[in-house]
Amino acid sequence: MSIEKFEEIISWQKAKELSVIIYSLLKDNRDYGFKDQIQRASISIGNNIAEGFERRSNKEFKQFLYIAKGSCGEVRSMLYIAIELKYISKREFDQISNLSLEISKLISGLIKKL
Repeated sequence: MSIEKFEEIISWQKAKELSVIIYSLLKDNRDYGFKDQIQRASISIGNNIAEGFERRSNKEFKQFLYIAKGSCGEVRSMLYIAIELKYISKREFDQISNLSLEISKLISGLIKKL
């Protein structure tokens, strides 16, 4: 089975889910700099998967997947700050961190297949 559109890519689907969770959790947060940065990082994951796929070149797709993987790391890094500042609970931290790790692993698998 071959993938015909980026919406079929599981890591993109999970990245969309991650972004929605982050936006929802921080919607009332007034630390606009922090909120903007973690939201941008989360959105970057899915957008880079989509953009890379649409380039229709394995070499370029891989490059964008590495960028998406980096954004996963950025989200996780910011989660440690979020929990320290009590912007999120331990349960929320665990949920988002685990989802981000899962996405990172899925992206790694996709990179290996290319």
